Amino acid sequence: MPLVTLAGVLQPALREHYAVGGLVCLGWEDARAYVRAAEAEGLPVILQAGPSCRKHTPLPILGAMFRQLAEAASVPVVVHLDHGYTFEECREALDSGFTSLMYDGSRHPLAQNIEETARVAELAHAAGISCEGEIGFVGYAEGEESRGTDPGDAARFARETQVDAMAISVGNVHLQQNREGGLDEDRIRAIEAVTDVPLVIHGGSGVPWAQRAHLARTSAICKFNVGTELRMEFGRALRAALTEDPDRFDRVQILSAVEAPIEAAARAALRTLAPNGGPA
Repeated sequence: MPLVTLAGVLQPALREHYAVGGLVCLGWEDARAYVRAAEAEGLPVILQAGPSCRKHTPLPILGAMFRQLAEAASVPVVVHLDHGYTFEECREALDSGFTSLMYDGSRHPLAQNIEETARVAELAHAAGISCEGEIGFVGYAEGEESRGTDPGDAARFARETQVDAMAISVGNVHLQQNREGGLDEDRIRAIEAVTDVPLVIHGGSGVPWAQRAHLARTSAICKFNVGTELRMEFGRALRAALTEDPDRFDRVQILSAVEAPIEAAARAALRTLAPNGGPA
């Protein structure tokens, strides 16, 4: 299956009323498990390299690793930079083989965010790949507070940046470990009314599964980022593997025991976003 861009999977999702999972990767084992999960479900998947992943592994290595998985996959796979904070970082991701760049200028004033995101979008489009931007600010559990997306700002941002996907702040929070929250559907509808750009939810782990399925099928939200719930499953599986055999020390054996539970968790997450993912 050829590598695909973000626009290449989100435009069909927008037309056909489903969403694609942007699964946050931290290494080879989880990335491989995510591709296997997508193949088992017959769904596209977005492999995402976020800041913590990049702190551990350089972008050129991540690009080669993700592309290796994508080129051997039977389903479309996007190689995506998540939360790129500088133009230089986005350019490095492009040079490393990524097919999608997310520039995050959401902490900046609106005009600056638009100017900088538009520059990255121009870079991406000149190379034939996609760009995601963020308008409003999605906060962090026990950290920075969110600032909700203003629909008027969203319309201007989409128009002036020409992004292929737009991350919005509508009650979602990064790193949330439960699903007790929920998204502001009235604000989502107000944003949908003023732009036709596919919308993205960061912090998808904090969104109840029923609402994920509902919005995937009935709104312009075409991408849910999912990371925390999968990392939590990795931690549970790793502890179980070590508890089961306290004398086990071989890294390959330990991590191999973790892949199946991560794949099962990723399959469940992807299934909620599929066209038949749950009640509308």
